[in-house]
Amino acid sequence: MYRFSINGEEWILRFSPQVLIEADEKQAILMSLLHIGNDLAEFSHGNAFIMFTKKIGAIVFDVERIPSFILTVSNIIPEENWYIQEKNSFKPLK
Repeated sequence: MYRFSINGEEWILRFSPQVLIEADEKQAILMSLLHIGNDLAEFSHGNAFIMFTKKIGAIVFDVERIPSFILTVSNIIPEENWYIQEKNSFKPLK
């Protein structure tokens, strides 16, 4: 669990038990969140968003605003598990 502040709001970043990543990857996620800082205020309680990174993949965040500002990394999907729709079928992105 990490604590960080953006525009006077104190946030908590936590990781779902099913998300198994190294400490340096957790730190990279935190640093990425600091770059989108002001946009966090736009998310309501119960919203979710995805951040795409080359190193880690698609990171799924769940937003809680009650009783505290909490972001939970609920899943990480590596790029090799991404699919894209082309016409009426899906194929691996890579």
